[in-house]
Amino acid sequence: MSIVQIENVTRDYTQGSHTVRALRGVDLTIEPGEFVAIMGASGSGKTTLLNLVGGLDGPTTGSVRIEDHELAGMTAAERSELRRDRIGFVFQAYNLVPVLSAVENTEMVLILRGEAEATRREMAMKMLGAVGLEGMENRRPNELSGGQQQRVAIARAIAGAPALVLADEPTANLDSETGNEIIALMAKLNQEQGITFVFATHDPKVMAAAGRVIVMEDGLVKEDRRS
Repeated sequence: MSIVQIENVTRDYTQGSHTVRALRGVDLTIEPGEFVAIMGASGSGKTTLLNLVGGLDGPTTGSVRIEDHELAGMTAAERSELRRDRIGFVFQAYNLVPVLSAVENTEMVLILRGEAEATRREMAMKMLGAVGLEGMENRRPNELSGGQQQRVAIARAIAGAPALVLADEPTANLDSETGNEIIALMAKLNQEQGITFVFATHDPKVMAAAGRVIVMEDGLVKEDRRS
């Protein structure tokens, strides 16, 4: 079963008296285990597409399915549960809670699921080890470098064993060397654990690492190539 199925999707936004069509009829399927980079200039539609896949926004027309869930037929609460249980998110700005430690940030999705304290702590510690932060579990975000904070964000994204991880410009706030380390980490998780990753990015290093590159232009898929 495909993880993502998008059929003839459009997305319109209203700006004053004008309607802006951010997506103009997109068809896209993503299979389990893929490592996909969505590229394109600002305004190309890549972030809009990522938001639709994540259930953060809905299409104006067309169909968006995550596994066997048609998003248009779900309530807001059901979409929230789908994101909690099946989709992990990694953001450009890390989005960690400043007053929580690395392990507490990592286990947040497990808390939302109602997992027992011992179970969620064990899983969070395991995930922090997987992203190379063993020994740093009790540090707060301001005690971590940008790259380490992004590793915590990745640990948080995968802690709930999601079907899909969506990453929006995950290397944008990092220096080149640290960005390369983060890309290599996500590629390793993809290869060793079979986690499906979809990036919206400007970073050519992500494109070089991806097994599939989708190029967006003016709200359309202009190119879809596999390496």
